Amino acid sequence: MGEVLGIPVFNYQYFQIGCVLLLFALFFGAAGAAESPRASRWRKIVLGWVAWIRDEMVYPVMGAERGKKFLPFFLYVFFFITASNLIGIFPKGMTSTSNIFVTAGLAAVTAVAVPVCGMVAQGPLVYWKNLVPHGVPAWLWPLLFLVEAIGLITRPFALTVRLFANMTAGHLVLLAFLGLLFFAGSQLGAVAWGIAPLVVGFSVFILIIESFIALLQAYIFTLLSIVFVGAAMHPEH
Repeated sequence: MGEVLGIPVFNYQYFQIGCVLLLFALFFGAAGAAESPRASRWRKIVLGWVAWIRDEMVYPVMGAERGKKFLPFFLYVFFFITASNLIGIFPKGMTSTSNIFVTAGLAAVTAVAVPVCGMVAQGPLVYWKNLVPHGVPAWLWPLLFLVEAIGLITRPFALTVRLFANMTAGHLVLLAFLGLLFFAGSQLGAVAWGIAPLVVGFSVFILIIESFIALLQAYIFTLLSIVFVGAAMHPEH
């Protein structure tokens, strides 16, 4: 922890800034590289992911016309979470998404975008009116409106907890296996060398699983954000 202009700065914030700079490096000039046969292999891989997110996540939910406007935002969400998740795997790295304040901040952006985009697309009064499905009896309308209004809060809360819990749990399991190795070394002495390959093997296995979970959680967070925003802009949903 340090200070910048009297403002406290925590260690995970440096890694957040590093992830943002990494995204700038990956996407700077990406539009031109998409048409260039000289694009590097890494750039082609990144552009492949961009095309997949566009064609398999954003456009099917929001449609091509509206999805094109929101695509840069959802691309940033996906790649930022992915980079934040994976950077903690490397030595001396820190997974900023294992901090609940970071995941809450990301979910808060979605929480604000849902009603704002809904009101812009449908109109302020129509959006709030359409929270309740048409044809509901008048006596049931207030209750359903309250349930839907509460849902606007609980859905971002679920996004927050899901990402935070999964990334924290993966690190705890990995640290538990590595801690077992050091504990065996202090208690069993030379015998610990016999179980060391087993512990290291399990640690590598957990590391591979955690890498997969890092991508999966970025996918889930982004897809749910797309669904929530898309549903707010389409009253029939």
